Amino acid sequence: MTLPVLTDHFAALAPDYDAILSDVWGVIHNGVASFPAASEALTRFRAQGGTVVLISNAPRPGAQVTRLLDHLHVPHSAYDAIVTSGDVTRDCVAKRAGEPVFHIGPERDLTIFTGLDAPFGPLETARYVICSGLYDDEVETPDDYRELIGKIRARNLFMVCANPDVVVERGDRLVYCAGAIADLYAEQGGEVFYAGKPYRPLYELALAEVARARGRPAPLERVLAIGDSVRTDLKGAHDLGVDCLFVTAGIHAEELGHRDDPDPAALRAMFAAAGQMPKAVTRRLVW
Repeated sequence: MTLPVLTDHFAALAPDYDAILSDVWGVIHNGVASFPAASEALTRFRAQGGTVVLISNAPRPGAQVTRLLDHLHVPHSAYDAIVTSGDVTRDCVAKRAGEPVFHIGPERDLTIFTGLDAPFGPLETARYVICSGLYDDEVETPDDYRELIGKIRARNLFMVCANPDVVVERGDRLVYCAGAIADLYAEQGGEVFYAGKPYRPLYELALAEVARARGRPAPLERVLAIGDSVRTDLKGAHDLGVDCLFVTAGIHAEELGHRDDPDPAALRAMFAAAGQMPKAVTRRLVW
């Protein structure tokens, strides 16, 4: 398996694309600080006529992610729109209006339900489950949820995973996400709907935003996905049928040996295990 060339400058690739679907966490920020060079690269792409839609597995509405990006000083010039797994989750909740729901996740994710007819109920009376994360991802692990997962499975409840990520970077460490819990439930035979990457519904929303911004759909061969996760970003791009620019200094950085100098053998092994190859590889998104 031949690796794509490691490129240090996105400018070399940019002319081949009309639209970018870019991951947020790991490409534009790490949960604590933003990466100005990434924002500059996206801004320059838009200045040349490109369209940028940020796609995030954040378990909250896109408008709330915009406020987070504002807090991290990510300029609005870097993107045309944001779509999140929280937006897809809200669509699921709206379709089950009035049904009692059991929520697994921290209070900060309750904005998923704002304005929706979604009465909260105990597990014993809930009709379905929304999992947006761990109650306390600073100290808990998925193993802490095995008993709860067993109870949900006993009732055979439908689960919506509002964030398919298993782990995410927070500063210089990894914390568990909703995907880790949802995977446990799926392993026990539970029915799970994954609302974000790498699954189709989020990408369909993103492509609709591209078409809205450009006044017409973008051909898939002119769409580039950018991300740092094999499980979500690379697979999502592959399944959608678009090229992927893979960022190595993100979630897989430690596996690859060094954040600034990824090991080619480790990269080759990782892509071989995934059975998918990106169009190009870069350490960080830089124009």
